[in-house]
Amino acid sequence: MPANLPPNYFEAERRYREAKEAAEKVKALEEMLTIMPKHKGTDKLRAALRRKISAFKTRALKKRGVSKRDSAYSIDREGAAQVIVVGPPNSGKSSLVVSLTNAKPEVTSFPHSTWKPTPGMVLYENVQFQLVDTPPLTVDYIEPLMGDLVRRGDIVAILIDIHNGPLKQFDDTFSLLQDLRIFPHGFPVPQDLKKPPFIKKMLVLVNKLDNPTDEEDYEIFLELWETQLPCLGISTQTGKNLERFVELIYDLSDIIRVFTKAPGKKHDSDHPFVLPRKSTLEDLAIKVHKDFVTNLKFARVWGKAVFDGQMVQRDHVLRDGDVVEIHT
Repeated sequence: MPANLPPNYFEAERRYREAKEAAEKVKALEEMLTIMPKHKGTDKLRAALRRKISAFKTRALKKRGVSKRDSAYSIDREGAAQVIVVGPPNSGKSSLVVSLTNAKPEVTSFPHSTWKPTPGMVLYENVQFQLVDTPPLTVDYIEPLMGDLVRRGDIVAILIDIHNGPLKQFDDTFSLLQDLRIFPHGFPVPQDLKKPPFIKKMLVLVNKLDNPTDEEDYEIFLELWETQLPCLGISTQTGKNLERFVELIYDLSDIIRVFTKAPGKKHDSDHPFVLPRKSTLEDLAIKVHKDFVTNLKFARVWGKAVFDGQMVQRDHVLRDGDVVEIHT
């Protein structure tokens, strides 16, 4: 089948050939990819353009000469959990992060517009989580340091597009993660792995449910989908289920929020201590101050599982929302 490329494609191709800098070449290549019609006659050409885009981006990163530790892929973890958003090109990763956080990744209609990971913070009630926008995962190319970034994260959010073969997008992305030795919690791991696997909490977001027709397509997707992972249909355009997504992050994080107070005073409800679920009074004392563990005598706790001001010892298991008055 012939490609039947329009005239503006060849104009973009001319700018690509004349460009001297990698950024200029990438911009022209992305324009060519957007202009090009989608059909079987352009499949190989589209794949070749994607490889060129990735190659120029990699060349630009190498030219800067940064180490792994100093690279854009080395992102310090902030908040209660670090959520790595992954997916194919143009699925809406940047739009999702922009919609929920203070981050400012570039949002365009061009695929491969994200050159480097971009973190941002999202608030759920009184707890912050870190979302990280990432370059796309494709069968043609994966940024060399992407594997390390995803392996360090606490939660992996796979974002796919309801308009662009969501089943295949999920299968491809899920397979690429497995190639990076990244597996969801509770899923079987191949016995022939030569290196240890990385087990992650994982969820799936199906984006661009912007109208009733998209909702119907999402229901069909769920009927055909055979993977037991948490799945949520969202729209970064209308805001559909974005708050629910943040709630899911909180649920998957498996954490509790505990407040401290001085005797005779009220607690600060805006600044909880965040601890893993089933943490004890001793765990809280360690987080508050190392000296508290040695000098800890007892604590009084206000919460749903105790009567107000109940005296507890260091092995007492805390609950979400407990207010603790530590005595040393």
